[in-house]
Amino acid sequence: MLKRITLLLVLVAGILPAAKKRPGAVFLMIWPGSRPTALGGAFTGISDDASAAYYNPGGLGFQDQVNLSLMHVNWLPDLYPGMYYEFLAASAPFTKVGTFAFNGVYLTTGETVVNDGSGNLIGTYTTFDFSLGVAYGRELTPKLSTGGGIKLIYSFLVPEWVLKKLPELGMTQGGSGLSWAVDAGLLYMPFKNLNLGIALQNLGPPISFYAESDPDPLPLMLRTGVSFKPLSIRTKDTTKVQVEIVGLRLTGDFTKVLVGMFALDSPEHDSIPFGRELGHEFGDMWRSMGMEVSVYDEILTLRVGYFFDKSGARGGFFLEDETGSWEHVGLFPFLFGDEEGKLKKIGITFGAGIKYKGFQLDVGIDENIYDFPVDKGNRKFSLSYTFIPL
Repeated sequence: MLKRITLLLVLVAGILPAAKKRPGAVFLMIWPGSRPTALGGAFTGISDDASAAYYNPGGLGFQDQVNLSLMHVNWLPDLYPGMYYEFLAASAPFTKVGTFAFNGVYLTTGETVVNDGSGNLIGTYTTFDFSLGVAYGRELTPKLSTGGGIKLIYSFLVPEWVLKKLPELGMTQGGSGLSWAVDAGLLYMPFKNLNLGIALQNLGPPISFYAESDPDPLPLMLRTGVSFKPLSIRTKDTTKVQVEIVGLRLTGDFTKVLVGMFALDSPEHDSIPFGRELGHEFGDMWRSMGMEVSVYDEILTLRVGYFFDKSGARGGFFLEDETGSWEHVGLFPFLFGDEEGKLKKIGITFGAGIKYKGFQLDVGIDENIYDFPVDKGNRKFSLSYTFIPL
């Protein structure tokens, strides 16, 4: 066990020196799955389906059913009309062995038009990113499960023929990047209706997109989450098969992007006290909260969430000042601080799910966390099937 911890510390130490850079392969930071999206991304403490391979592989060890899931979304079409995002996940438990899972992510911005300096059309190409990963989770005790995974990451930005026709770009070869990463997580259930989760994502070597470029660190992230189910009304156990009439779940996550830590943009950075830097890093974490209400064994589930990312200017409470500029503030500064401005909207996510004989259709919408228009975009649809293996 000590050797494993030492190896993990060595890997982290090798990546953190590059922390004062912006991450590459940022598509790995997009929430997959309609249900987690509707909950504001707060899924680390739940992780009870195949998407646990992404959010927290520690949740795989508690799963006793096979789950297959597909998701599609026309993601941020106002930025790129042809951009869409796909997610595929599958998990399968094996008695006395553990649960194995697979997941794949694909993102494309659509067709890119290439013109020369005079505006003449040269051609078109399609950019894309994808990752393919496998994961494994095992129950260590009736209350604790652990898991991990490894993934291949590939990003295609520009083909070589474009670089040859446009030498002014200063790139002679490349335009694509390849890397790999590992994930690890724990899920702890101290009580029947309370889950605590923690996961480390995207621990791996930096990715370089062309030969002359400096490599970019992967988006290394630490996720912590809690899930609490205060209400579960079930039928009486007369037929040895209970049905949950009404269920209520509350969930919350803190997610910290470890790339760029302790790199405040200030000329007096070296003289800033460590406590102030630490407070800045704490305030820079993503905050997610969610609630879902289900009826009759999840035949119908309604979900709502809240998300705030201060540094990324996403979600929270949108305040507009006299000049028309928008500011994102968190819940407590909005309620108890001296923030000024007109409240325009709140970073709310929402969605619903319908379940029938193992099939489940979910939708999750997070367009309200952005301060630019998202017209009929970011509606994530997932179709999944769950069954008990023979």
